[in-house]
Amino acid sequence: MPTLEWLKQEFHYGYTSGDVMTTRPDEQRAKEERKIGGSYFNFYRKFLSTKLKPGDKVLELGPGQGSWTRAILSLVPEGEVHTCDFQDVSPWLGPKNYAGRLHCHQVEDNSFAVLPDDFFDVFFSFGVLVHCNLPLIGEILANSLPKVKPGGLAVHNYGDWNKLTKWGWEQGGVPSEFMTLPDDKIWWPRNTRESMVAIAEKSGWKVVAPDLEFFHRDGIILLERPAA
Repeated sequence: MPTLEWLKQEFHYGYTSGDVMTTRPDEQRAKEERKIGGSYFNFYRKFLSTKLKPGDKVLELGPGQGSWTRAILSLVPEGEVHTCDFQDVSPWLGPKNYAGRLHCHQVEDNSFAVLPDDFFDVFFSFGVLVHCNLPLIGEILANSLPKVKPGGLAVHNYGDWNKLTKWGWEQGGVPSEFMTLPDDKIWWPRNTRESMVAIAEKSGWKVVAPDLEFFHRDGIILLERPAA
């Protein structure tokens, strides 16, 4: 299932994680936080707000209805956010409301060809790589590298089957029968911390932290584009 065609069709409705900027989660966010085992607000407040600078240019992959897009925009009041999604997310995100600070790109692949090189300070995704198999993750990381400035960062939520097993498949909201099925039959492909590190390094990224440990079920990897 984790093919480009499946990804283009599966999230046509625009996925949302609710409001991640409030201390009290709404119903959608609370449901997700129970599965992932952690607070989106804590990740927003304790990590994103400390790493993003007011003038940063941020690339976000797969924003859906913009839960994290709006959070990032709140932290870069003098910067820009560019989103890449297989869907036209403009009706959900409303770029006209952000005075030229939000640019929504509808794409057909993960080449990032529509974006300039050496432009972004941060490359971000949440809830995207968990649905990508290892070759697809490698493609995303390799093609995004030249779009980020030397010394720039990448922050990605990814699936970690070792953490998922420890946390509990039922509790994590992932069918346990996936353990015995091939990756082309499941929507939560096999991945681990070790696999993410290997893929990132092969793609040219420097691994700053393999997992920021904000969540019990998933990993959050922090990468840096090496200086030229």
